[in-house]
Amino acid sequence: MRKLKIIAAVLYGAALLVLAGCTSMGQAVPSATATPAGPPASVIYIGNSFFYYNNSMHGQISQMVKEGLPGHKYRSSSVTISGSGLDWHDVDSYFRPEGIGRYSFVAGNKVVFNKIEGPLFEVAVMMDCSQCPVHPTLKTVFTEYAKKHSDTVRKHGGTPAFFMSWAYADAPEMTQQLADAYTKAGQDNNAIVIPAGLAFARSLALRPDIKLTVADKRHPTAEGTYLAAATVYATLFKKSPVGLKYSATLKAEVAGHLQQVAWETVQQYTANK
Repeated sequence: MRKLKIIAAVLYGAALLVLAGCTSMGQAVPSATATPAGPPASVIYIGNSFFYYNNSMHGQISQMVKEGLPGHKYRSSSVTISGSGLDWHDVDSYFRPEGIGRYSFVAGNKVVFNKIEGPLFEVAVMMDCSQCPVHPTLKTVFTEYAKKHSDTVRKHGGTPAFFMSWAYADAPEMTQQLADAYTKAGQDNNAIVIPAGLAFARSLALRPDIKLTVADKRHPTAEGTYLAAATVYATLFKKSPVGLKYSATLKAEVAGHLQQVAWETVQQYTANK
């Protein structure tokens, strides 16, 4: 037991160093001007299986928004391609009129047609493939499409956001590498960055008993998806998820830990704005 505590303490210190490194090694966090003035009313999530695992991360975020911002009108869609990188997505087509977001399913399995005023989506949350931003061959593609898609989102009146993914369970060094890559992309494109990968590192350091990835060492467990959702919620809506009753069927104690980790990570990551 003592050995486990020592290992956890070492991992926690390493996680804090990664967080500090994002602001101390020429990697200032993206400008506060990247964030919309108020809580977004519409968000599109563009990614891959990291988003759609566990019945989709965006559904959990919707539940958090419903509880945490009562009365706030919020609409979201998730567009995912298994195994995809940013270059697989035709983002311009996702904003075409009378397409995605035209209608929604509500309680009672009813279809309602949305009256859309302003941008189709106020924020576009985008994720590259889990290795692409740091892959020797694909990292230049990440840089190219981060800019291309950011420009496209802005052309349609939205704000781009990058979802910083997490390290593989057997490759913890990816945490710093991905954090640096996504932070730089955020800087270069004046985009929001959601530090999910840093939240994973912090949680694993504090509570290694809470598994965040499944047997393949990269896709999220139910706990991992919940932590990712809480980190998105804290970043985009600038509200603490701590205390939310919605737990996605996780034990209250586990959900509470993940809520706290998400909030602390976002607060520390954005401290130097």
